[in-house]
Amino acid sequence: MIPWIHLDTATVPGGSDKLKLMQRGGEFSILAGAHTLMNSRMSGSEEALATLVCARLQGPCSLLIGGYGMGFTLRAAMGALPGNARILVAELVPAVMAWARGPMAALTAGCLDDPRVAIHEGDVGEVMASRPGGFDAIILDVDNGPDGFSRDVNSRLYSAKGLAVARKALRPKGMLAVWSAAPNEAFTGRLGNAGFAVEKVKARANRGRGAWHTIWIATKKV
Repeated sequence: MIPWIHLDTATVPGGSDKLKLMQRGGEFSILAGAHTLMNSRMSGSEEALATLVCARLQGPCSLLIGGYGMGFTLRAAMGALPGNARILVAELVPAVMAWARGPMAALTAGCLDDPRVAIHEGDVGEVMASRPGGFDAIILDVDNGPDGFSRDVNSRLYSAKGLAVARKALRPKGMLAVWSAAPNEAFTGRLGNAGFAVEKVKARANRGRGAWHTIWIATKKV
């Protein structure tokens, strides 16, 4: 069996754990401590996160993606959106973007050079707070979802206050889509209380196979 090789380690701003980039042949994995945050062989639910949202968007649109990861959600959105769309990706950890352009360049497949795409290296919460009414849709794939473990501050995104910030950043009838490794009924309730109409979808981790992940599609009530 091909062994895993440790390529690099990165510090998560405000987090207690380190991120590790691992490679085994053509496969990549990003670990937070001892936990696997993402693996290049498991892209199904992250792709579904984008396609579910983009299928509901019409005409020129502005999309914010919180968390680049391995770029699965971004590439799926690019494939589904027209040439006049604008996509802003907020990634907190600079090393993740360096990995995308470096060791994982083949996986990135040039998506970061697309003229529709802009990258903000910083907190997606700060982007939302600074752009009221700025987006038709916001996709959050940060940490492990509402039950994250790589950075305590991430939980603010999924709190009542964080959801209020996201709602304010959306245009009328805009959508907030959230990925999670596991279901969370308390979070479903918070979305409803924050002024969203909520649809909960299950998606396989690996295009029809593997574990079930949870996606919330929350539409801003007018």
